[in-house]
Amino acid sequence: MKKYLMDLKVVENQRLHRDYSLLKLTADEALPEMWPGQFAEVRVDGSPSTFLRRPVSIHYINRQANELWLLIRLAGEGTRRLAACRAGETVNLILPLGKGFTLPQTPVRSGILLVGGGVGVAPLLFLGETLKQHGCSPTFLLGFRTRNDILQLEDFRSKGTVYVTTEDGSAGEKGFVTDHSILQNERFEWIYVCGPKPMMMAVARYAAQTGAKCEVSLENTMACGIGACLCCVERTTEGHVCVCTEGPVFNINRLEWLVRDGKQQC
Repeated sequence: MKKYLMDLKVVENQRLHRDYSLLKLTADEALPEMWPGQFAEVRVDGSPSTFLRRPVSIHYINRQANELWLLIRLAGEGTRRLAACRAGETVNLILPLGKGFTLPQTPVRSGILLVGGGVGVAPLLFLGETLKQHGCSPTFLLGFRTRNDILQLEDFRSKGTVYVTTEDGSAGEKGFVTDHSILQNERFEWIYVCGPKPMMMAVARYAAQTGAKCEVSLENTMACGIGACLCCVERTTEGHVCVCTEGPVFNINRLEWLVRDGKQQC
């Protein structure tokens, strides 16, 4: 897929939470083709100590409004500067980068689960919309620390059925996503995951045990986005690969999470 270097204009910067902002960006021309699970490398202007671009998942594409949405987690000076962008400002991006999620070959009316934790929910909104357009009916299982940390619940509900867990039990079921009763009460043919690595590994183990096809979106540090800096290397069954070019989405059977030297690892 062709890559573009583009200046996009900020349409809206919506602070969703003390730690998250939703940037809505547009261009004079039609936005290029992008796929769920891909990402952009965003240049940070106005921050003298931020030299490298920041990798950000493509959160959503609103074709009708010609908007690209980016969910920004305020983690350091670079992302804090991005979260401070105002309407009318210009943001420079390289996109789309990486390989995204695989859709079922034929529409699946049930049995598709999208699991996200924290900022890991970012690529799942676009994926849910794409699955819906493909004739599928996705189910979301989203995990947060407390009810105050829940992000864009109504947006996700517009794409499919949503279940929530919170660590303190203030909303949904108490515990981690892997504790949710839906995993015991329903069977899933496809599972897509993004979030903290321990969570993804636990869901990968569940998928392997139940025979579900499973893809995970890794969040390794991706400084360049083109496989040059080797910051994001991940060990796979085929050797070490750059997540930014070979991923960030991987089938769990390519990763050495499940079996190493014939022993269960997760």
